[in-house]
Amino acid sequence: MKETIHVNIGSLAFTLDDDAYRTLKHYLAEVERHLPAEDSDTLGDVERRIAEMLKERIPSSDRVVTLREVEEVMHRMGRPEQFSADGRCYREAQTPPYEPQSEPEHIRLYRSRTNRSIAGICGGLAAYFNADPTLIRLMTLLLILFGGLSLWVYILFWIIIPEEPIRNTYTH
Repeated sequence: MKETIHVNIGSLAFTLDDDAYRTLKHYLAEVERHLPAEDSDTLGDVERRIAEMLKERIPSSDRVVTLREVEEVMHRMGRPEQFSADGRCYREAQTPPYEPQSEPEHIRLYRSRTNRSIAGICGGLAAYFNADPTLIRLMTLLLILFGGLSLWVYILFWIIIPEEPIRNTYTH
């Protein structure tokens, strides 16, 4: 079980798992180290851009931002040293380097508790495949109507796929 943290990034609220939070916090601290002290606007712009990219990837505010999603955003943003004109650090390190404590968790298929119409199966499949839940629902409906998927298979999934565990959250 992982803890989640509610944070504001660029004035938008997100829920991050603990690993994603620590990684993003370290990344932003490194970006800040590479900016001159008199440059206060750039860090705010970086945060707002990160928030925009996370909002694109996480359409629902109920969904937890994972380490994988934070790493993808960081990769798109670039290395922290790219934010300074000459690549040097202007400030002392304020946070120790982030060291992952465990292997990344394997993605499991669950019935969604928050993104559900009937049983949460399509919402769970959408989260598992990182897809739009509406698209999964539409495809499921078409498959049921036109014979590619039996309603019994849907009911079987309802019985077999476990419901998503309740997440432990706290504000940091």
